This record gives sequence, C-alpha cells and structure tokens, in this order.
Amino acid sequence: MSGVGGVTVVGQPNDGGERLRAPAGSAGEAGGGDLRHSGGPWLRAAGGADQLVTHLGPVKGELGAAHQGLIAGAGALDALVELSAVRASWERRIEGARGECGSLAGKMRAVVRGQAQANEAVKSGFDGVKTPGGGGAW
Repeated sequence: MSGVGGVTVVGQPNDGGERLRAPAGSAGEAGGGDLRHSGGPWLRAAGGADQLVTHLGPVKGELGAAHQGLIAGAGALDALVELSAVRASWERRIEGARGECGSLAGKMRAVVRGQAQANEAVKSGFDGVKTPGGGGAW
C-alpha cells in the first residue's frame, strides 16, 4: 500500500483489485471515498460469454438432426413448410447469439486492459510529485 496527499492505492493492476481513496473532505467522498475496481469480474463475465459461444455451437446441428427425423416421419404435411421457416429463424438467432457473445467477451477483456492502462497512467502522473519526505509519491 502506498499513498500521497490522501490518495491510497492498494494492490497492483490485474491482482484482483485496486482501491483509490479520495482526500478527506473532498467532494468525491460520498460514503467513504473509496473507488474500487477489479479486472476479475470483467474477466469472469468474458469467460461466461465464451462458454455461451461454446455451448451454443452444437445446437444448430442438433436442431438439424431433430428436424431430419421429423421430416422423415411427417411425409408431405403442409406444416413442414412452416416448420422449416421456424427452424431457419432459430438458426439465425443461434448464430446471432454466438456472434454477440463472442464480441461481448472481447469487449469485456478490452475494459480490463483499459483499466490497467489508466492505472499505470495515474501512477506515472504521481511519480513526478515530490513529497515532504523528499522522494516521489510512490
């Protein structure tokens, strides 16, 4: 833990959490003045989105296999035309969901990278600040 001028930083980027404490009596100190963020929740959510992509992968094939058996047993029923349209709709939705989840996972990981870069930029900004002890802020 290190700090200067009422700002306390606990932890390092990507270690699961950061805490920034505002100076006492500052305008940003509603409810204790701590700002907490962590890459952990973002990375877990990204992993969950990746799992959805994986789990939805075989669904299209399973849907096709189920429809093959149905078509063979149904003969020339008029409902097959409507059933085929419904199947096509579901296939589009499944592929759309897979694409959206994959995109979301990448965006969540980008948030973590952005947080780490912002943390480093803030730390670098404090590095040049001289304290009464004669050293840098960190």
